[in-house]
Amino acid sequence: KMSVPDYMQCAEDHQTLLVVVQPIGIVPEESFFRIYKRISAVSQVNVRDSQRVLYIRYRHHYPPENNEWGDFQTHRKVVGLITITECSSAKEWPQTFEKFHLQKEMYGSTLYDSRLFVFGLQGEIAEQPRTDVAFYPSYDECGTVEKRIEDFIESLFIVLESKRLDRATDKSGDKIPLLCVPFEKKDFVGLDTDSRHYKKRCQGRMRKHVGDLCLQAGMLQDSLVHYHMAVELLRSVNDFLWLGAALEGLCSASVIYHYPGGTGGKVGPRRAQGGSLSAEAGNRHRPGAQEVLIDPGALTSNGINADTSAEIGRAKNCLSPEDIIEKYKEAISYYGKYKNAGVIELEACVKAVRVLAIQKRSMEASEFLQNAVYINLRQLSEEEKIQRYSILSELYERIGFHRKSAFFKRIAAMQCAAPSIPEPGWRACYKLLLETLPGYSLSLDPQDFSKGTHRGWAAVQMRLLHELVYASRRMGNPALCVRHLSFLLQTMLDFLSDQEKKDVTQSLESYTAKCPGTMEVITLPDGLKLPPVPFTKLPIVKSVKLLNLPTSLRPHKMKSLLGQNVSTKSPFIYSPIIAHSRGEERNKKIDFQWVQGDVCEVQLMVYNPMPFELRVENMSLLTTGVEFESLPAALSLPAESGLYPVTLVGVPQTTGQITVNGYHTSVFGVFSDCLLDNLPGVKTSGCTVEVIPALPRVQISTSLPRSAHTLQPSSGDEISTNVSVQLYNGETQQLIIKLENIGTEPLEKLEVTAKTVNTKEKLYGDFLSWNLEDTLCQFPLKPGKIATFIVNIKVKLDFSCQENLLQDLSDDGISVSGLPLSSPFRQVVKPRVETKPLNPQESSKVGDFSHVKVRE
Repeated sequence: KMSVPDYMQCAEDHQTLLVVVQPIGIVPEESFFRIYKRISAVSQVNVRDSQRVLYIRYRHHYPPENNEWGDFQTHRKVVGLITITECSSAKEWPQTFEKFHLQKEMYGSTLYDSRLFVFGLQGEIAEQPRTDVAFYPSYDECGTVEKRIEDFIESLFIVLESKRLDRATDKSGDKIPLLCVPFEKKDFVGLDTDSRHYKKRCQGRMRKHVGDLCLQAGMLQDSLVHYHMAVELLRSVNDFLWLGAALEGLCSASVIYHYPGGTGGKVGPRRAQGGSLSAEAGNRHRPGAQEVLIDPGALTSNGINADTSAEIGRAKNCLSPEDIIEKYKEAISYYGKYKNAGVIELEACVKAVRVLAIQKRSMEASEFLQNAVYINLRQLSEEEKIQRYSILSELYERIGFHRKSAFFKRIAAMQCAAPSIPEPGWRACYKLLLETLPGYSLSLDPQDFSKGTHRGWAAVQMRLLHELVYASRRMGNPALCVRHLSFLLQTMLDFLSDQEKKDVTQSLESYTAKCPGTMEVITLPDGLKLPPVPFTKLPIVKSVKLLNLPTSLRPHKMKSLLGQNVSTKSPFIYSPIIAHSRGEERNKKIDFQWVQGDVCEVQLMVYNPMPFELRVENMSLLTTGVEFESLPAALSLPAESGLYPVTLVGVPQTTGQITVNGYHTSVFGVFSDCLLDNLPGVKTSGCTVEVIPALPRVQISTSLPRSAHTLQPSSGDEISTNVSVQLYNGETQQLIIKLENIGTEPLEKLEVTAKTVNTKEKLYGDFLSWNLEDTLCQFPLKPGKIATFIVNIKVKLDFSCQENLLQDLSDDGISVSGLPLSSPFRQVVKPRVETKPLNPQESSKVGDFSHVKVRE
């Protein structure tokens, strides 16, 4: 019984000669495969003085029991043996040569020829000319290896041709031997060898065998003829196993003709066949893949091949592409009658699938594959199971069944870690699991899940991610566990049940206790890069809004209240420059400013999707443009909370434009940098703001009490505080104003002005007067220092010739309003001694006001 299937078999392998290349003694693996690669490169050889091409199939391991099926299908027969050995001294040579003979005996019954390549031996022995042994000083000095292989292949051809001629010659009177597969030999003991039935069986099997030899010898037309004769003979005696083989041979020869490029998907084109299918093309020769030799009889007047199907029509024995598949089905049905032919049946299914893949008949190919899945073989080892499922996966991938391909590859991955294996291959398991991801529409890049609707089966994807986590843990790589669990939580959050959310987060916290999750890219040994997984859904951010500074801290463009030109060179005057930038950036620009050194705020509206309280250990802003000190905040969001406002703060350390790009979080031990560009659902009114240089800050207090009423509404560009005092006509009083520098910049200028509003009566003399000389002596006012200046309030009104005077004296006094007096705000001051003269034409009344303004 053939025990080891070759899942890489394809129809064109039927025309190849099998050569085994093996080491003898101790040969370094790297050196062996270095020579093996050079040997196997000689896979197509033009036979000297012939129009035929020989195709060689090399193997470095081949089970001897499979060799016993060489009569059934000759491409399974080891006809050539090449051995590689190291020999450093003449003393070792006899023993080395003896090992070579022992190796030949293993395949002795089928070998046509053999070669021994000896490396390292020099001297008298190496100089003796031999045909079966080649001596080389080292692995680097062996330039004639390829030439030796070509000569070796020609010797194989000579033996092959002699056997073909010997078997094909009709020797009347001679008994044709009965070719058998190993398990049949006991069944034919005692049969009548003179019966007509027996002779037909012998003739049919021999015809099939000769067809194999013709195919290997490059005689495609002859092989088709023999296969057809074999089919008729074997069908008449119901020899189903060999009938299946004859039909498969017919399919293989037809496939070789129709698809000269091969069906195995191997690298590099195959050479076209030298054997002709018509009498007109008898002298055609295609020595190379790049050469095109055209049948002269098939040319039209303009030199173009009119109809390639005409040549196929002449070859009555060649199957059409549709017939090839039908004959494969018939052959496989015959193989299925014999449990010992399971490997033959399986390989035939694989060959048919490769042909159907080229014909783009995916559904029919899947039927063959489904049949291959259920073919019972002997108890396979775990390694053989892995190989079987991997090949099935590749074949399903070839016919476009991506999910089915992923299914079998996942089974192969699980097989790598089967309980029966003493040392489970978790690395191989992990690698195979990664290869299944595309079949399940799964990518390990979280950005692929933020671009639209979810693709694929979420339940299967979650199962696969759990398996990746488990394999990572068994590999001893906690960083991979954290990365895959983070990906699972981030991308599959909408599909997790409440209990699953709790379980995943608990597992994640247990892993991150040993290995915190980072934003670094993880590079696997095979070069695959796993991108970081930011937790943009823990919590979910719905909007981002940059907040203006409090009213008392907002910067304003300084205006001269006294009509004097303020120098534009002053470092404390800010004039924004219109940015000629892209439209997108202008749209993001915000119309207010932040100030260097002042605490700035950004408000986020967040949502907790988890069924339990979500603790964000560290949440802070991510910015670019200027140096920015982000002050972290810790959050505790209720379970499945609605929109919850969170204010993140920071201090810009330098000036320029600052852009809020996102935010940083630490959740369940995973550190995330969440960029706003990756959050398409986030609403924002702009993310770029101008940071201007630090400005002075002054706090003003007065000796007068605050007014209970607002006497004049604020314009919005200033800070106002109202104070009140009641005076009788002719009475005077001092208003003491204290200026305290509570900022970090010195106060260099003081500017004071008075303004009288709503006057109906005449006002004699200065209503408000002051002298700033003593005050200006304290300037520049350094941070932390206090300066004072005194305002004299003197009331002198003319009440003569007035009617309804009592109604006008509603408050029986005079109110004085000053602004600002207590709230902290930025101050630009300029020394001024003279007061602005009041308009003598203005009328006044008891309720006149004067404003003390300190402005930027």
